[in-house]
Amino acid sequence: MDLESKIKKVKDAVKGRRVAVGFSGGADSTALLDIAGDSADAVAAFTVDTGVMPRGFIENASSIARSLGVEHFIINRPLLENQEFVSNTPQRCLVCKNIIYSSILSEARKRGFEAVLDGTTASDMFEDRPGTLVNHLLGIETPLLDAGITRSDVLEYLKKRNLEYSENTTCLATRIKDQEITPERINRVSYAETLVRGLYGEGTVRVRHEGDSAIIEVDEPERLLNAVNLRHVENELMAVGFKRVLLDLTGYREGEDDIVLYRPCRDAESRIMFEVKLPYQIDIKETCEKLEERKPRCSEKMGVVMVEVGESNVTIFRNGKIVARRVVDREDAEEVLLEVLPHIIREHEDMESQNHSPSET
Repeated sequence: MDLESKIKKVKDAVKGRRVAVGFSGGADSTALLDIAGDSADAVAAFTVDTGVMPRGFIENASSIARSLGVEHFIINRPLLENQEFVSNTPQRCLVCKNIIYSSILSEARKRGFEAVLDGTTASDMFEDRPGTLVNHLLGIETPLLDAGITRSDVLEYLKKRNLEYSENTTCLATRIKDQEITPERINRVSYAETLVRGLYGEGTVRVRHEGDSAIIEVDEPERLLNAVNLRHVENELMAVGFKRVLLDLTGYREGEDDIVLYRPCRDAESRIMFEVKLPYQIDIKETCEKLEERKPRCSEKMGVVMVEVGESNVTIFRNGKIVARRVVDREDAEEVLLEVLPHIIREHEDMESQNHSPSET
């Protein structure tokens, strides 16, 4: 499916409706807000100020929403007051997004919006993002994912529309490993990334807080290989509490919009297969229910779902592996995968303890 067809699918999903968009000002939510603005009966952007985002996050989001001519609401929910979040367990992202979207749902309903939209794309399904599960649990709609839109599709759309977006919209708590999330550590990371970004210029900058070490990740490390700059960064970061300052020469790498194809039989084109491995366990029961219209065959005991997609047969395994048989070529394989991904539900623990109303957080 070409990009124009995918965009039309998103517009059809929101046409004539009153929708609220969870908005960060990043590429995905900016594209979604712009598309919704062209088709929905009414649209507004909702941003939650959590206190753990990069400097200028709220100001940038407000500026971008204003440039799109969309009303922008800001909700204050300080996550550092939530002990489940602060304890930095593997469920941190789930706790965070649950608080954010529970808050947006509540505020959006008060203002008469019938649905809340999130900018999750098909590319996000290839990454280990526990927070994406909240969309399923709270009934948040994901029109970009449902239309098979990938990260590269979003960037192409934004370029064609000449739209600006913020490149610095990821939670600073994701930089802190195996330690409690405290205001001091958040401020330390924020200061470090602002400092490095000032020297590095355009591009991705991450500073990981691991123990007493600052680990700097950028997409082109060689741009920082200047003795004066490195010494300056080391001195500044040690002055704010880091004991060691390291530069990751591997460089920061984003996920790819790619799948793996292979041919089990050299001369049997009709038996071309594709295989992809998602980095998380799949909930077989709930995935089967999401695929109900396609009449899947499911076995929770065996941990598999089998479903027909056009001429192809797709098998989904609990361990995250997805295999499709009878695909024509790579393009056909990608189309099949994009049909299946919106229905995949990752396994999750009971969220009862995390399902706080906004007033309790």
